[in-house]
Amino acid sequence: MDYQGRVAVVTGGGSGIGRSLALAFAQRGAHIVLADIDAPALASVASELERAGSRVLAKRVDVGDAKQMASLAESAYDTFGAVHVLCNNAGIALGGRLKDLTLEEWDWILRVNLYGVIHGIHAFLPRMLAGGEPGHVVSTASLAGLISFQGLAPYSATKYAVVAISEALAMECVGSNVGVSVLCPGWVKTRINETERYVAAGRPPRAETDEGKQVRATLGALISGGTDPDEIALRVIEGIEERALYIIPNPGNLFPGVRARFDAILAAGPKT
Repeated sequence: MDYQGRVAVVTGGGSGIGRSLALAFAQRGAHIVLADIDAPALASVASELERAGSRVLAKRVDVGDAKQMASLAESAYDTFGAVHVLCNNAGIALGGRLKDLTLEEWDWILRVNLYGVIHGIHAFLPRMLAGGEPGHVVSTASLAGLISFQGLAPYSATKYAVVAISEALAMECVGSNVGVSVLCPGWVKTRINETERYVAAGRPPRAETDEGKQVRATLGALISGGTDPDEIALRVIEGIEERALYIIPNPGNLFPGVRARFDAILAAGPKT
């Protein structure tokens, strides 16, 4: 895809993979529609993009709110007249044993990680298809969307769902002007484990257990040793060029678990 003068929408663009995606598109000449719920982080990245020479529309958006996502789409089309790349990237991490999780916490992570993707597709895809220009939808899942981890059931549940939605969407878009990819990274150096910064954005209060603190500490160590998000963004660019459904940039030592899961599924089927 030639990004010069094209328009890329990136949710969760205030940090991590979202920031790197926005910069990668901008460096290739794209205009950027940047969305995040963290207003200071959003403003900081928007300034970076403008210094890089990109036209930027930055909006504070809660992706879990369908009306806010519809408003984002309206603003994007009013400002630029088209959208060519949609990155449904916003996400949060939430862990703990199933027996300890509250329904409010379930609602929160489903709202952001799952409904954020649903709202993005609903708000942008029909217009992208109708526009007729080459386009692409990239939704950020995770290797945790291909294999489950103890203590991360809510996160994995949402990411499994994002993989399923992307697979179905890819089938529906065959022969159209829009390609579909699902990004399934392993550990990446991001702030996704810093959920306390979202308290003001509606995180349900809960006293964290010692076990929960241990899970967060373990995740923090794994994330801090993860892949730089700029590398993930480059793989996304390559995946769009290849029109690849699955983008798995850094499987590392997690991929054997994915293979074992699918082997077990196949082994459970008919023997003839």
